[in-house]
Amino acid sequence: MLSIFDIYFKSPIVHGMDPEPPRFSAPPARRLVLLVADGLRADKFFEPDERGRYRAPFLRGVIEEKGRWGVSHARPPTESRPGHVAIIAGFYEDPSAVTKGWKANPVEFDSVFNRSRHTISFGSPDIVPIFCSSLPHSTWGSYPHEYEDFATDASFLDQWSFDQFQGLLNRSFEDAKFRQLLLQDKLVIFLHLLGCDTNGHAHRPYSNIYLNNVKVVDQIAESVYNLMESYFNDNQTAYVFTADHGMSDKGSHGDGHPSNTDTPLVAWGAGIRSPKFLDYTDKPDDGFRFVDDHKHDMPTPQDWALEGFERVDVNQADIAPLMATLVGLPCPLNSVGSLPTHYLKLSKADEVEAVLANTKQILNQFLRKSQMKQSSSLYFKPFKPLANYSSVLDEIEDLISARDYETAMTYSEELRSMALAGLHYFQTYDWLMLMTTITLGYIGWMVNLALHVLQSYTSIPANLKRTQPYAKNTSIKVYIGGCLIMGFSSIILLLEKSPPLYHAYVFMTIFLWTRIIQHIEFIKALWRELSNAPFKYIVNLLSISVIALFILEFLVMSFFDRKLYTWCFLILGILASTYVAILIQTSSALAVYIWFACWFLSLFTLMPAEIPENNNLVIFSGALIILVAMASRWMATNNTSFWLYLTRANKRDPQFSKLFFVQVTFVAISSIMVWLSTSHRSRNKELHPLHQLINWLTAGVAMVLPLFSPPSVLSRLTSIFLGFAPPFLLLSIGYEAVFYSAFAMVLIGWIFVESANLYCSEQTGPAHRSSVVEGSIFGYDERCLHLSDLRIPLLFLILFNVAFFGTGNFASIASFEISSVYRFITIFSPFLMAALLIFKLFIPFMLVICTFSAITKIMRIPRLGCYFLVILLSDVMTIHFFFLVRNTGSWMEIGNSISHFGIVSAQVVFVLLLFALTNIFTKDIVVSSRQLNSRKAM
Repeated sequence: MLSIFDIYFKSPIVHGMDPEPPRFSAPPARRLVLLVADGLRADKFFEPDERGRYRAPFLRGVIEEKGRWGVSHARPPTESRPGHVAIIAGFYEDPSAVTKGWKANPVEFDSVFNRSRHTISFGSPDIVPIFCSSLPHSTWGSYPHEYEDFATDASFLDQWSFDQFQGLLNRSFEDAKFRQLLLQDKLVIFLHLLGCDTNGHAHRPYSNIYLNNVKVVDQIAESVYNLMESYFNDNQTAYVFTADHGMSDKGSHGDGHPSNTDTPLVAWGAGIRSPKFLDYTDKPDDGFRFVDDHKHDMPTPQDWALEGFERVDVNQADIAPLMATLVGLPCPLNSVGSLPTHYLKLSKADEVEAVLANTKQILNQFLRKSQMKQSSSLYFKPFKPLANYSSVLDEIEDLISARDYETAMTYSEELRSMALAGLHYFQTYDWLMLMTTITLGYIGWMVNLALHVLQSYTSIPANLKRTQPYAKNTSIKVYIGGCLIMGFSSIILLLEKSPPLYHAYVFMTIFLWTRIIQHIEFIKALWRELSNAPFKYIVNLLSISVIALFILEFLVMSFFDRKLYTWCFLILGILASTYVAILIQTSSALAVYIWFACWFLSLFTLMPAEIPENNNLVIFSGALIILVAMASRWMATNNTSFWLYLTRANKRDPQFSKLFFVQVTFVAISSIMVWLSTSHRSRNKELHPLHQLINWLTAGVAMVLPLFSPPSVLSRLTSIFLGFAPPFLLLSIGYEAVFYSAFAMVLIGWIFVESANLYCSEQTGPAHRSSVVEGSIFGYDERCLHLSDLRIPLLFLILFNVAFFGTGNFASIASFEISSVYRFITIFSPFLMAALLIFKLFIPFMLVICTFSAITKIMRIPRLGCYFLVILLSDVMTIHFFFLVRNTGSWMEIGNSISHFGIVSAQVVFVLLLFALTNIFTKDIVVSSRQLNSRKAM
């Protein structure tokens, strides 16, 4: 599981490079003003309002008369910290931040602010301290977190930032030392304007409050411009206005939707070109893509009315080299941005020098990564396209000396593109080795499991000995060979200074494949047996394998769309009921029941993952649980031959025992307490202590009662179902309480189908029965696993995943509803609340595992063998999720890809622990069958 962090989430940042200042005769500007309107969408900024007036008249005038404009394309995750890091430091989200939280920086990095002579900054406490708190040459301030009130119009936050800056300039007239500091060159001023972001979250980006905030931002831009020009009065100030990310219509951001990635960019002042008027012509797609996958030369929307003014779109990280170049600073050392020359008003010579400095800065990162990797690699594979980079640099210098600026510019840009490709090459340098090792490790583990199951739980070893004896290869040579390979690998990894976990990955893979080679004689004998097997058997084996793979791929897809389970159970209902009605030819009522149970369960994955509160449904489900339990109890006392697979008929047991009545009473009490607790809490805003005590006692005692129930299959399972019903009801707030009954009905249906299948197979005659008995190598109560038994672990995995996604998304913490625990506790206690929520989620899993254990007993197959098959099938899904892990995209997409891989990986241990827990309830389940009776007679 840890391997994904070594593969996908390594920091791209390296240290030890030298800065590359541009060789200007003089920088284009003495100072820079950066205005970032947090959460401002490009379309809401450029488009007119309902009256046809533009919301940002000042900046609109700048676009038309003074400067350049475009759309800045942000790369997901479109969050505030990654966006500001891209703008100010020039690189995109550090993937290692996923393990360290997003508020602070996971590693130290260089930025435009670091390189400046002095930085002045005001704004949000979540952003400004990231860049200025450890910067000695800075003056900064941020408002308290309490100011960020979602219930108010947050545009006053923007005004606060401007007022602080204006106050600072006013104070400088009285402070000669500070005024002298302001009059220096290489001064950077940064105002962070949070209003649009807060108002977008609280009121949505189409609300009047958000749209009015766009006007406020424009007014602040105008005020800052007028203030700077009157204070300095030297036309030596450059201005850059942009946003860190946009805002979706739902008032959220983070993903790669254009409403989140498209942000405005307006630049004007010293060193910025004047507007260029040109007709838009539809250009063919040149294949270039911005970081948010948008095409180059996208047509400008007509309602922006800016088609005539040249639009220069940039990647968000390109803004950092633009700002650095404007004030004559070297580009930030870790920047991957490309200097957008269409914004700069420079001589051809200075323009080439600026691009060359940008190229050298990116090339220095590449060379540093190359040097680090080469110093620790025994067999170093260089990035071949940049093998002759020094001769290209010499050629560019010669072209500049010869004043062939056009060719020098082309060469510089090509070298920069190759350096960026080289950075990616070294970022993913170890991927092939690591991914191959991990994949081989998983495959080795799966082959070991398959060999163990074949040797220990099937009749294959006995059959092989009968046909042709195979020697058990226990030679010490295999182990010595494995140890030598491990030792050799360890020496190589030590010489390459690899992290300790790399050793663990390689050792585990070698160990598993050594174990496989140890069984090579068995594998050869198995291959010979398969080669001589009938064609029908081979077809059967292949078809079952294909069906199993299809089901596993379906389960992988269900992690992304839980509605797939609706189709699954609609189809399963038809197939299972048809199988029962036609092939098994038992009770027609059973076929109808299975069809109804599957279709009833199929409704729940259509429900919203965020469960709406509905206490009436919870109370109704209490009555439904009692009805399901009564029907099951009635079947448990049915003495017809068909039900002998489910019950040990005992006429001394009354039809409705005292324990059953006690459990039903507990379910009824819990339903009443749902109503009483909720109504009292909603009236008095608190949980009554007596209600709290009754709820805890009801839930606690109810879970112990199944231990005292009769040991026959249906009686025990019904008692377990009733035992976990009270805590589940008391922890339910809506439709998930009904899901509990529907899920139990499907599980009972599964038992019925397996029992009916066994009943009918034993009707085929004594020959079949005797063969089954002869195949028993575990004593009279267990038989060998057959190929057809693979359906049991497959069905278990389907139902286990339905327990995950039946009433929400287990993979997302956001789908946990905290109000579920309010009938047990209302005072905030994170550990107890989390424990109650997780326990509620575990209850459906425990029902599945109890049913699975019961079915292995009914079918007389080894439960541990079936558990190993569950692990084997889970690992097929794990390998798929291993390749689906993402390190780009929104935090939610990255987090979900990690949690999907983690959930399926942990399933192995998770299921084993639940087996141990449910074994308390299922270990003494007793089954009787004709097979058992006939065995005793023999």
